[in-house]
Amino acid sequence: MANHASALKRARQDQKKRLQNRTQKSAMRTSIKKVLAAVEAGDKAAASAALSQAISLLDRAGRKRLIHPRQASRRVSRLNARVKALS
Repeated sequence: MANHASALKRARQDQKKRLQNRTQKSAMRTSIKKVLAAVEAGDKAAASAALSQAISLLDRAGRKRLIHPRQASRRVSRLNARVKALS
């Protein structure tokens, strides 16, 4: 465990950030699952709506380095291709 005041503060900050990151990643994964579920159901309107939400969360995760920016871009691209394949 940390002994210095600065190390204790850093540990507190890390804990807080870890919880925020976990929430963001969970929301991102949930939005991706919603897109995939809509695609499986063949519901283009729901898939498009879920896709816009997923793109927003993926882009934010890439900007904040929760995931690598290229990974975010790749996931957006693949989800977009699946939604476009419905038409």
